[in-house]
Formats: sequence, structure tokens, C-alpha cells
Amino acid sequence: MGMATSSPSQSTSAASGKVALVTGGSRGIGLAIARALLDAGARVAITGRDQGALDNAAGQLSSAGSVHTVQADISKPDEAANAVAAASRAFGGLDILVNNAGVGSFANVDTLALDDWNRMIGTNLNGLFHCCRAAIPALRARGAGWIINIGSLSSTQPFAGGAAYCATKAAVTAFSDAMMQELRSDNIRVSCVLPGSTATGFGGRSSGADWKLAPEDVARAVIDLIGFPPRSLPSRLELRPSRPAAK
Repeated sequence: MGMATSSPSQSTSAASGKVALVTGGSRGIGLAIARALLDAGARVAITGRDQGALDNAAGQLSSAGSVHTVQADISKPDEAANAVAAASRAFGGLDILVNNAGVGSFANVDTLALDDWNRMIGTNLNGLFHCCRAAIPALRARGAGWIINIGSLSSTQPFAGGAAYCATKAAVTAFSDAMMQELRSDNIRVSCVLPGSTATGFGGRSSGADWKLAPEDVARAVIDLIGFPPRSLPSRLELRPSRPAAK
């Protein structure tokens, strides 16, 4: 666990001065979201399972603002709760939770390893639940807040070889929709961002295609959501490449 600090952003965005926790924030989409939040004036804690990757991310982010790292496997309830508590201790509370951590293994159902199934359920679904359950009291204590879950277009457009992954992301969407209804009377807004193909190399897939979304595109969507006025609740946002590769 460590902290790096520099001069705060001059941004007057809705995220300015807020405290955010981004799970899976050491690389890819999570790292881009953390950077965008810092650029918008937030103080940010990031989680990851690999301390070396967290240290590297903190080095990349430190020039943008206040960063706190928490090594955690969010599939474990105690570690997820500790991550929320650590972010709150570091910055005096919590205003925004971005559930980005996810894993993917791609194989047909009859060849998918049981360990891979359990790993995806454990991180993509159980981990999200553990983090939300731990964060809700902290958000209520602030009187308002955001929970933004990073889902996937595969939740509504499943594909062969991705049954298990798509199932976890469909569950994330349903979970988000129900939780949104539970929390909106507390001024806690819940939204699910569903990106399409993104150039991150996720799940061992190629990251180089120039037609894919960039991680920064997803980060922009998160910042834009936070900027919506309190009277509005954009509960689901689909984001896809504008010109996908020809089949």
C-alpha cells in the first residue's frame, strides 16, 4: 500500500474534490479511468492483485494527483471490504466506486476449466457484490454518491466461446439495474457502462486493432456520467466502436 501526491487539478468538474475507488485500476480500462478521475480533480484509490503492477500504475498516475494503492483480491470479502476502508481512511470518505476489476477465459462450455469458471464468477460477480456491499454505508454517510459498474456489450450480445464470461456480465447488468432502484432514494446513483471491443489485450486477446475502443473512451464515459445533474440518472450506457472491423 502506498501514496503519491502532487498539486491538485484545477478542474471544476463534478468529480473535483471527490474520493473515488477504482477496482482493477493498475492497467487497461481501470488505469485510464483512474487517470481521468485524477485529471478531473478527484482523489483516487486503485486496487489490484499484483503490488508490482500497482506500484507501476502509481508512478504513472502520481503527476496527475493524489493516488492511493491497495493490494486486494476482491473475490475475497475481507479484502474487498479492506479496500473500501483503506480508500476511506486515506482520503476521509468515499464518493465514487468504479467496479472495473474483471477476468476473462474464453472456451466452449465443454472445454472450459472449472477453475476458470469459478475465477470469473469470483471476480466479475462476487467481487462486485463484495465491493458494493462494503461501499454503500460509506456512500450513505456522504449523503450521495456514484457506483459505476463496468459491464460489457457481451451481456446482451453473447458469442460462442464466451458463454461463461457473457453470463457473468449479464449478471452484472441485472445486478446494477436492481441496485439502482434500491439506492436512488439515498442519492446514490448506479450506472452500468457496457463497452464493446476495447484495445486492452483483455483475456489474452489481441489489443492492436485500430478499430476498437480505446480505454480512454470508456474513461470518458465514466467522467461524463458523473457530470450529469443530480436530477438525472443515466442507468445504463452502451459504448461500441463506431466502425467495427469488417467480417
